[in-house]
Amino acid sequence: MEILVLENGYVITPYRMIKNGVVVIENGKIRSVGGKDEVEIPANSWRIDVKGNIVAPGFIDIHVHGGGGADTMDATYEALNTISITHAQGGTTALIPATVSAPLENMVNAINAVREAMSKGVKGAKILGIHIEGPYISVEQKGAHDERFIRSPSKEEVEELLKHLDVIRIITAAPEIKGGLEFGRTMSSKGVLMSIGHSNATIYDVLKAVEAGYKHVTHIYSGCSIVRRIRAYRYPGVVEAAYLIDDLTVEMIADGKHLPPYLMKLVLKNKGLDKVCIVTDAMRAAGLPPGKYKLGPIEAIVDEGVAWLPDRSAFAGSVAKMNTMIKVLVNDVGLTLQDAIRLASINPAKIIGINDSKGSLAPGKDADVVIMDREFNILMTVVEGRIVYRNKELFPEE
Repeated sequence: MEILVLENGYVITPYRMIKNGVVVIENGKIRSVGGKDEVEIPANSWRIDVKGNIVAPGFIDIHVHGGGGADTMDATYEALNTISITHAQGGTTALIPATVSAPLENMVNAINAVREAMSKGVKGAKILGIHIEGPYISVEQKGAHDERFIRSPSKEEVEELLKHLDVIRIITAAPEIKGGLEFGRTMSSKGVLMSIGHSNATIYDVLKAVEAGYKHVTHIYSGCSIVRRIRAYRYPGVVEAAYLIDDLTVEMIADGKHLPPYLMKLVLKNKGLDKVCIVTDAMRAAGLPPGKYKLGPIEAIVDEGVAWLPDRSAFAGSVAKMNTMIKVLVNDVGLTLQDAIRLASINPAKIIGINDSKGSLAPGKDADVVIMDREFNILMTVVEGRIVYRNKELFPEE
């Protein structure tokens, strides 16, 4: 197997920023990382001079609906392959496609398509499983979900989902709805990451949810209750509960549209850098020009760099790729490059329990690597040692 060497890079690890750094890749794994004087470069290796550009761990997107004109709910291998290729162009090396509220049959079709994509492999970012977002959510916090399909988790539907634990990685649900707590207990006991989202819960509901196995909050501030008033009394909502409960991790859509920079700063100040990850929540228009698109059965309008419901009452997902959000975090939120990359790599890896193999540039881990310039344009994306994207305009063949 050919050994790939990325040399003369500005290499980012969770603990170091290495000038004149070298990453050696062999058999799909990282063999060694360090400065040029620390790393032995094997003879007869394929050496690529990255010309001082940033070499970072590949980005892990645990909540993405689509891209390149394709959507998870299209429920085909071809659609998932397109999504994986599109987001690899933004530096994503692993992703979890997400559903929207839909009839059970449609959800199962999407699950089966993801299973096929995992089995056959795709040409871009690796697919890690599926994220079931809805239909077990709150009507009051539905966002872009079609209200016709929102419902409580029935015994029959839960039994069907339990048949697909080989694929289901994350479930977003509202714990306060009928059956929401039992649903959380059942699925979390089987290893599924249960996430509170599209929820109108009070903190008392959230406390019960954490006891029932919920561990994460889906796109904080989007589809999340904030201080609720009930008969004039004020009750903390999902957002405040996320701040108060240290055990909860959160994700945020850092496209600069869903949350302004000061709200992102507030999330990070309250949760700390280790408890937050970024997600694109991208819909099928990611990578495509403005216009009219579908998010499941819902029509969306894309302009101003984001997707809207037709009446513009709510966003309908982002159209961003991960490198766009790194740029927002650095330029607008004020994070260091190292911390911004942490939110896109090691943190999501920890949240879904794969940090032993992915999420950082360390010997023995999967060779998931992204190379980008100082403007955060992606030059090259490597998935498990395989180059899946190369920007030939910015980084021509040598």
